[in-house]
Amino acid sequence: MKSIIVTGASSGIGRATAELFLEKGWRVGLIARRAELLAEMAKAHAHAVALPADVTDAGAMAAAFDTFGRLDVLFNNAGSFGKAGPIDEIPLENWEQVLGVNLHGMFIAARLAFGAMRAQGGGRIINNGSLSAHVLRPGSVCYTTTKHAITGLTRSLSLDGRPFGIACGQIDIGNAETDMVAALKVDNPQMDTMEVRHAAASVLHMAELPPEANVQFLTVMATNMPFIGRG
Repeated sequence: MKSIIVTGASSGIGRATAELFLEKGWRVGLIARRAELLAEMAKAHAHAVALPADVTDAGAMAAAFDTFGRLDVLFNNAGSFGKAGPIDEIPLENWEQVLGVNLHGMFIAARLAFGAMRAQGGGRIINNGSLSAHVLRPGSVCYTTTKHAITGLTRSLSLDGRPFGIACGQIDIGNAETDMVAALKVDNPQMDTMEVRHAAASVLHMAELPPEANVQFLTVMATNMPFIGRG
């Protein structure tokens, strides 16, 4: 049975992805802070393993990975948008919180997965980037900065993983119908969105490739988003 750990598994893209992998017969490790939601998911699925942990806590994350055991795929997904506004209106503590989750937390998870996969002879890491790694929204300095950094993390893992059979790719998702996007849509009711299941299906496609193939970068988005074109 193939195995995957999903961070940020209690809601949004992470939860939709975890549930799809469970439907497809994978063993799924569920990492998030909200233990009660993970327990609820694990109760409903025989092959779900609740691993409550804060992605910024290196010790808790190491314990979660050790508990789960063999790992074929990591979906490095947990993220936070943070406070919107120009940089001089962003409190330093907010910047540090977004940096902690979106970059430090993803580094911790990738480091643990890389080590486990190197020891076992291979695996795959899928980082959740964002369209903000390419085209950004106004007032998104914290989120945008971290998502650009994830592209660098993805490239580094891809290069350094080659000798060990570790593939790494990045999925950049635009306007999937999650709580985060719903909050943005309050101020922009005409925002074009897509069902979150399409993002989950794209992660599954990346994960199911044979070891000799890799999706390096994949963009999946609501069709009418203004990602391509000029205003």
